[in-house]
Amino acid sequence: MGTTAKGYRQLRTGGVVTASILAALAFSAPAQAAPLALTPWPASVEQGSGKLQVASGSVIAVPAGDADAAEAARLLADHVKRASGLVLDAGSSAGSGAGSGAGSSGAAPIRFERDAAISGAEAYRLTVTSGGAVISASGKSGFIYGAMTLLQLLTADAGSAGRSASVPVLTIQDSPRFSWRGVMVDPSRHFQPMESVYAIVDRMVEVKLNTLHFHLSDDQGWRFEVKRYPELTRIGAWRLPPDTGGAIGPRSGGFYTQEQLKALVAYAAERGITVVPEIDLPGHAQALVASYPEVGVLGDRPAVSHDWGVNPWLFNPNDAGMTFVRNVLDELMEVFPSQFIHIGGDEAVKDQWERSPEVQSQMRKLGIKTENEMQSWMIDRFGEYLAQHGRRLIGWDEILEGGLPASASVMSWRGEQGAVDAANAGHDVVLTPAPNLYLDNLESTLPDEAPGRISIQTMEAVYRYDPMPKGIDAAKAKHVLGVQGNAWSEYIVTPWQLQHKLFPRVGALAETAWSPVVTGEKDYPGFLARLTPQIQRWKQGGFEVSDSAFGVAFTPTQTRAAQLDAKSIGVALANQASYGKIRYTLDGKAPAAKSPAYAKALVVKPGTVVTAASFAPDGTQLSAPRRYDTARETLLTSTASTLVACPRGAQGLRVPLTADATANGPAYNVNIFDTCQADDHAPLAHAKTITVSVARLPRNYGLAHEASALIEHFAVTTHGELVISAGCRAAEKAANRKQKEHAPMPGATVLATFALPDPDASPQQYTFTANLPDRPELKDEADVCFQFTSPLSDPFYAVEKVVYGEKAK
Repeated sequence: MGTTAKGYRQLRTGGVVTASILAALAFSAPAQAAPLALTPWPASVEQGSGKLQVASGSVIAVPAGDADAAEAARLLADHVKRASGLVLDAGSSAGSGAGSGAGSSGAAPIRFERDAAISGAEAYRLTVTSGGAVISASGKSGFIYGAMTLLQLLTADAGSAGRSASVPVLTIQDSPRFSWRGVMVDPSRHFQPMESVYAIVDRMVEVKLNTLHFHLSDDQGWRFEVKRYPELTRIGAWRLPPDTGGAIGPRSGGFYTQEQLKALVAYAAERGITVVPEIDLPGHAQALVASYPEVGVLGDRPAVSHDWGVNPWLFNPNDAGMTFVRNVLDELMEVFPSQFIHIGGDEAVKDQWERSPEVQSQMRKLGIKTENEMQSWMIDRFGEYLAQHGRRLIGWDEILEGGLPASASVMSWRGEQGAVDAANAGHDVVLTPAPNLYLDNLESTLPDEAPGRISIQTMEAVYRYDPMPKGIDAAKAKHVLGVQGNAWSEYIVTPWQLQHKLFPRVGALAETAWSPVVTGEKDYPGFLARLTPQIQRWKQGGFEVSDSAFGVAFTPTQTRAAQLDAKSIGVALANQASYGKIRYTLDGKAPAAKSPAYAKALVVKPGTVVTAASFAPDGTQLSAPRRYDTARETLLTSTASTLVACPRGAQGLRVPLTADATANGPAYNVNIFDTCQADDHAPLAHAKTITVSVARLPRNYGLAHEASALIEHFAVTTHGELVISAGCRAAEKAANRKQKEHAPMPGATVLATFALPDPDASPQQYTFTANLPDRPELKDEADVCFQFTSPLSDPFYAVEKVVYGEKAK
């Protein structure tokens, strides 16, 4: 853009950078010109000349009696100390004269001032001169966000950590683009300790996120203590693991007491963050019905579910059921003062309502024709009840299906259409579409990615998402409250995994939610340059931050067969973000900032181990070292991470060994509709034997109406077989398989078969070995498929490792 260079010249020479220039400056300029390491980027920056020096022990002054400013000052001091070791004294009052060596309020190098002329509760002004920094705001949140901007400026340079910091002279006037800047945490599938949630809150505030959506109930667990209904947590908070054969493991779960949740709400509020609770109805209610079957539909009592997906148990919207939920809402509102209460409404298959004489009779009395309209009626009643208590209902976009209740707001997850329809009808909306903002998706194809949905959602994709759908009329754009990233926890078991999924992608989300409207193409490298110091702050606090965007991926320049026959092996290196400098070693040691820089594909001797990592322009290490081993035995081995789900293009998952596994590996790329994995470009011409390590996994998927898509194979033994075939990909393409068929794929060449043992009488992991047939018609680098034909009533199977044994020379 033509204004880019001019905008940066203004910034360097003290000119004013307004929102329109800022859009070009922040998002379209070369990364190396990024003036300040701020995430998210402010609305307006005016930078002058000179610096403010802030030494350890410096005083932060606040207006006498201003509790909001005092709290923001304490937050600033706490976060600065944690990030750099620099100690600031937040105990001074601007109206109290001397304090801790301040001399007078005017001598304090950092001051907070209340300014009623600043419009907006979250707006602030940060003014830095060589004599001091002043954070001005009209409200508590503005003080907090001004403090977090100053935090980033004070800790941008780690070189002076603990002693002093310098801040450039500037004026920042800032306010958010959207009022809802959220993250959803789901402790229902896997319970998270409260300490983990506090840690998320601490990290959210640093990038000006202000809403924690807390998904407190689902089929797999009820996490909110309801004193009137103690069975909800005595029964509904606990479940047994799914069957993988043999003995059933211990139960898992947990819940939060009301006292714990009130403390969380207060802690978050001190940081400008609102906790929005969700109780999901009428679907995803299996834990509720397991606890109180009388509020279910058909009278049966299920166990708390251990299956991910969509289950059939629904809440009964009769008088007793509606009263039950209103009583729950009473206690929920007592704990959570948030304006919005989330009532779910998603993925409620209506089979139980369709088959219930009672529900059908109720529909006739109400003049309701469809079950979707019945859900709309239910949502509307709850919306009215919340409105009577000064609250607002929000639900997932399925609440549109029966006609949107007048009192409801919509959280749009099935793409953007729900938001478009609701906003154009005058309803407030929050954009949180899948897959764009589903942060439980994998971030990369690196083999060490933690379990999750195989659909890759990169940090760049999150960064480039714009939560203002084109289909919303300009006059209705005000109904877009904001944007939210979701972390569903089917495959998030531990705090480490939760942090790994959220960070650093929430930095990209924060910039989308806060920064000015982008009129040109966003500058992703420039964003990464600004985000890098924030990543270091998160890590400095002991937080797990994914390096998937920067982790080095290795691509051989030869086929596996060629590598096995070659006297030298070529390998190309890259990272997903195309950012920073890749440095490598060939001696097995971890690379450092002065290790050789990668420039072109390496050519190495067979047996060499290439170790590589990414480094920022300032030498900061961006990724953990990753290795590429060219040893012969490695080239003849395929792992669970290199195998892919088949048939080709299948929507898959990356799943752990057990449903509640706390380790990050092994993990298996699978297609849950067909137990098939493929090893593309297998070195068959070099192989005489094949050894396959097999793992038996839980088949814990609630597929509801999609169950008909499961492929059941004809088995010739009691528990099915593992059928290994070559040429299966070509045969698959020719057959265009869309329905149940026998295995193997017609036209494929069977290499070996193994009868699967009784799941209840065999270990969970075991190995098969076979000689490969002499089939000269098979080309080297053939595709090999591993098809399991086990009954659908048995557990799931996956290949953990394949070793191709070489022919004797």
